[in-house]
Amino acid sequence: MILLHHPVDLPRLSSLKSTVVENVTPMHESNMDILLGEVQQLFDQHSRVDSLLALSKKLQAEFEERLQSSPQCMLPSHNYTLPNGMEHGTYLALEVGGSTLRVALVDLRGRNSARHPLRIRRIVSSTIDNNVRDLRGVAFLDWIAEKIKEMLATDREASDHMQLKEPLPMGIAWSFPIDQTSIRSGNIIEMGKGFHCSIYKGHDLGDLITQACQRAHLNIRLDAIVNDSSAAVLSRAYIDPSTRLAIILGTGMNAAIHLPISSLHSSKFGLRQLPSTLDTTHVLVNTELSMFGKRAFPTTRWDERLNAQHMLPDFQPMEYLLAGGYLGEIVRLIILEATETANLFGGILPFKLSRPYSLETRALAAIEADTHPWLSPSRKLFHETYSLAQPPTPAEMRFIREVILSVSLRSRRYFTAAVYALSSLLHDLDRPNLQAVDHISIGCDGSVVNKYPGYMEKSQVLLDQLTRLEDGSGSGSGRARGRKRVVLESAGESAVLGAGVAVAMANAED
Repeated sequence: MILLHHPVDLPRLSSLKSTVVENVTPMHESNMDILLGEVQQLFDQHSRVDSLLALSKKLQAEFEERLQSSPQCMLPSHNYTLPNGMEHGTYLALEVGGSTLRVALVDLRGRNSARHPLRIRRIVSSTIDNNVRDLRGVAFLDWIAEKIKEMLATDREASDHMQLKEPLPMGIAWSFPIDQTSIRSGNIIEMGKGFHCSIYKGHDLGDLITQACQRAHLNIRLDAIVNDSSAAVLSRAYIDPSTRLAIILGTGMNAAIHLPISSLHSSKFGLRQLPSTLDTTHVLVNTELSMFGKRAFPTTRWDERLNAQHMLPDFQPMEYLLAGGYLGEIVRLIILEATETANLFGGILPFKLSRPYSLETRALAAIEADTHPWLSPSRKLFHETYSLAQPPTPAEMRFIREVILSVSLRSRRYFTAAVYALSSLLHDLDRPNLQAVDHISIGCDGSVVNKYPGYMEKSQVLLDQLTRLEDGSGSGSGRARGRKRVVLESAGESAVLGAGVAVAMANAED
């Protein structure tokens, strides 16, 4: 039984053996060391590179299977080509997410431009809070149109354009479910996430946005709709022609990959008329990566508890194991067990930690980055954030930090296995098209992969180890079997930039 402690402070415990801390007996330390040893053993599976490679191969088999069958994963977009890097112009770009609206003007100057080939000229972010989510009928879209109008009013060139007959082209990165019918159109399936916009269901997003802009007297034309992962591919490929896929890893996760049309079962395209041009051989595929991994990834009892308590158990198994929205909850569940069985915090659970998902990934990142010998910054952070009766002892904080290290390490390993599986899929299905590049670039966006301490750098090391192992040469060049090196590249602001690139491509094709 766990006792809850309301805002007051508690004691802590030492994770690694011999440190004796005031108010924590050696027996308590021993209990925590035993639990920590179990945590490290369970989360340290697949520490060998050959084991991680085997895991990656299991995932690749899942990918190949769902390219042929699943109506939920491996979905072809309406983006068939990648940017050639010669697209030019200034375009209006929107990112509409569950909590934030961002309106931007994006400049494309060409891949070979000496300064800023692709840049955000102006951007305004607005919070989508409960008041906005509660807007009924067309009011939410009218709110978006007003935010567009406010941003354009701050840019003289764009404001002048509004007086011309020719509308300003716009692209939108839309993060809600949509049945896309063309690059410019798609029927809204659901909003969810607390929105009260059921009136939109079944209606074309392009028409709804256009009508809202007309009501706001904006001379705008919606020319491109993309999702976040497709936008990441487009934004990175505009700068780097070796880009073939991108991955988002923040609160949630997804990936997109550019594959031959022939690698997908024809049923994936429904009644769609594919472009008839001879150079339309590939399509950008929304993998819905979060839904994979149920058969491939081992889990722990804490993962099983998280999954069982989730509103959608088993729906996004990979995301539940390694994305930022869940890392803190996994650590919190281990802390709950440690409080009950190993006398962490004197057996009294801080009240704020009794709430699911109360331990945020940003706190995990700060604690993992703390190298102070007594973890003083982490103890202060934990004490103040979670209202402990007294600051955690160095021993308790060390236990928590070691748990965090184990959870984040597994996240990196599973992430790396997924990335390598996707790159291997590309290698196997599109080998002839890869001959022109000497490596495969992967655009990476999201708070975890780009901001969590050492996440991308350590994942790159693991990717290189996997390539060397499969290459068999030990050099890591990947050339003995024609395998390309996989390189992770930051693709920050990819949703907005990708929406800008998408609309530029749509206009170039007209």
